[in-house]
Amino acid sequence: MAELTTSLVLQERSYGGRTYKLSEEKIEGFVDGVDSLKQAIYKILSTERYEYPIYSFNYGIAWKELIGEERPYVRAEMKRMIQEALLQDDRILEVDGFVFDFSGDLCRCTFSVASIYGEIEIGTEVAV
Repeated sequence: MAELTTSLVLQERSYGGRTYKLSEEKIEGFVDGVDSLKQAIYKILSTERYEYPIYSFNYGIAWKELIGEERPYVRAEMKRMIQEALLQDDRILEVDGFVFDFSGDLCRCTFSVASIYGEIEIGTEVAV
């Protein structure tokens, strides 16, 4: 009987930064470079992790886990979750410079993203 063998070679493919440009209600052409990265960051920060089957479990942030927690815990976890989520993107080199501002049940967080395009300042707001 003949033996069947196969040889499989996997190649990692990079698609660069070109993607569809999103506005609040529609797709408006294409965007690339730093604007593409800013849009990717916005999407990651706006997507609740584990909620949408279309995304892998590495995409988005589990913000719901912070509801009702104490401020020191929220600071530490927000920093960890943001870094973990954003560093999945190969264009992002480092995420640091976190500043937290609490007002009632909201936490505003600003931070810096070092990327292949340079430094980007980002902010997000989460109910806790």
